Amino acid sequence: MIHQNWENKQSIKKVKCIHTDASKYIVNRVLTVGKEYEVKNETEEFYFVIDNSGKVGGFYKDYFQTI
Repeated sequence: MIHQNWENKQSIKKVKCIHTDASKYIVNRVLTVGKEYEVKNETEEFYFVIDNSGKVGGFYKDYFQTI
């Protein structure tokens, strides 16, 4: 249940969205190209960031560039 505290957790790092070209999912509604996001948690494949909706969402790392 650690994911329930991610919004209040200190950020690990910042990343910048470089594209929203998804083959399966619609991510351009919750991510903006060029915008910086704070990473709350990270796995091998995903960053968990607070997206444009104000909620924590998990996105593939290839949408982002480390700042």
